Amino acid sequence: MEIRELDEAALADDEVMRDYYDVSRRAELLGREDSPFWTWEEFIGAIRSSDSGERQQVFAAYDGDRLVSTAILWSPLLDNPDKAYFKVDVDVPDRRRGVGSAVLERLEQVAKADGRQLMMADSTVPFAERETHGYRRFAEACGFELSNYEVIRHLPLPVPDETIQGWLDEAAPHHEGYTFETFVNDIPDDLLGPLCALMGQLAVDAPTGVVDFAEEVVTPERFAEMVDTVKAMGRARYETLALTADREVVAHSTLAVPLTDSTTVYQWGTFVHREHRGHKLGLAAKATNLRAVQAFRDDLTLVTTQNAESNDFMVSINERMGFRPIEVAAEFVKRL
Repeated sequence: MEIRELDEAALADDEVMRDYYDVSRRAELLGREDSPFWTWEEFIGAIRSSDSGERQQVFAAYDGDRLVSTAILWSPLLDNPDKAYFKVDVDVPDRRRGVGSAVLERLEQVAKADGRQLMMADSTVPFAERETHGYRRFAEACGFELSNYEVIRHLPLPVPDETIQGWLDEAAPHHEGYTFETFVNDIPDDLLGPLCALMGQLAVDAPTGVVDFAEEVVTPERFAEMVDTVKAMGRARYETLALTADREVVAHSTLAVPLTDSTTVYQWGTFVHREHRGHKLGLAAKATNLRAVQAFRDDLTLVTTQNAESNDFMVSINERMGFRPIEVAAEFVKRL
């Protein structure tokens, strides 16, 4: 078996990357075939985009001419320099042959050479098997420990507008003096810097298991790259902000909305500044954003999100909105 780091020419080759996408899709949907999975356009738009805050290295393992495993290593460049994140997928017919272990060993070598001290990854498993699933046994056999559980939840769409209005009416008495504004892709200059600062605090405040994170560095330039990536994926980024009377950004909620044939919406960050909690700003921001997205596209069928099992604040909001728990993302960490 040969493990290759794919160069720019390989990443630009549609035939190579289509094979890569197909292997990843088969591997990640095994046993969960009805779960949402990004389209080819979403995948290729993401993997070919750049992020000045993160180095992306793409690997492929070949048995002769046949692709048997795919992997990506992400290394933060502006913050958390001790950490690296990764994903490894092994094609279904090629499991239990030592392929995954060999690819993972290669990623660890690259991370250690870069001075990284923590390797992190997650695997999606059924609720009933989260203590015994083969993915957990594999991770532990490779020296990883369980760090955190995140619960994946789905909300069927459309949600009746009167239901959304009910959530907004419920929240309104608690946030007098705050206003909400929704933007698609681009954020006005006077709000962009404060939004970036708020986004950077999420990793510090959200439950993250046994791993502690430093504040993420999100600059306006990096935010523009994020928007470019969303556009390359054939999506639109809907951002609802909660503002004080002097237009301080104190909460936000983000939805990634497909512009192609896909009908799955991805709930990304929802975060309320620690000094402004207790005003139902999270519920109001999520409800306002969902209303805007449904007004834009009335054929959407699902919102998917995930939160730490111990994040009582966000879990209560999602349950209030009717999100149903579907499966578990088990997060693992290894200290190199």
